[in-house]
Amino acid sequence: MREALAGLIAASDLRVECFASAHEFLRRAIPDTPSCLVLDVRMPEIGGFELQHELAAEGRDLPVIFITGHGDIPMAVRAMKAGAFEFLPKPVHGEDLLMAIGQALERDRQARARRAEFALLRQRRDRLTHREVEVMTRIARGKLNKQVAAEFGLSENTIKAHRRHIMEKMGAENFAQLVAMLQRLL
Repeated sequence: MREALAGLIAASDLRVECFASAHEFLRRAIPDTPSCLVLDVRMPEIGGFELQHELAAEGRDLPVIFITGHGDIPMAVRAMKAGAFEFLPKPVHGEDLLMAIGQALERDRQARARRAEFALLRQRRDRLTHREVEVMTRIARGKLNKQVAAEFGLSENTIKAHRRHIMEKMGAENFAQLVAMLQRLL
C-alpha cells in the first residue's frame, strides 16, 4: 500500500519519502520545504495517532493526513481534534488523496511564511533598545509624543527621535504598519 501511494504521489511530480515505521520517520529531520505526512491509523510499533501526538509534543508542526480501512466517525473526530488536516477512508481515491496533499502543502507553505515573518519581526524588535520598546508600546497604545515625553520626563523631540529610530529598525514605512507589526508580535 505504501509503495502504491508513493507511486501515485510521485506521478503527480511531488517529492515522496517513505518510511517503514514511525521510529524511522522520527529519526529524520522535517525538511525545510512545505511538507505533509500521510499516515495510516494502524502502523507497526507506533500507530498514527501516537505519532501525531509525538510530533505535537515535540513542536514539529506538520499537516497530517490520515488514511485507514478501520475508521469510524469517533476516530475521525479524534484525529481532527488532535489537529489532523484530513481523514480519508480506504480504499482511498487517488484524486481525493492528491487534493488533500495539495491543500496540506499549501497550508504548510502559508504557515512557514507566517513563522518566517514572525521571526523577522522578533529579530527587528530585538534590535530596539529598552527605551525604544517602552516608547513604541506607549505610542502603539495611542499616546501622543508629548504624553510619552511627559511620562518619561524627556523632551518631545527626544521621543520623536526614538520614534524615528523605531520605524527604521522595525522596517515600518508608516505608523499603521508599525502597529500591525506589533499586533502580529503579540
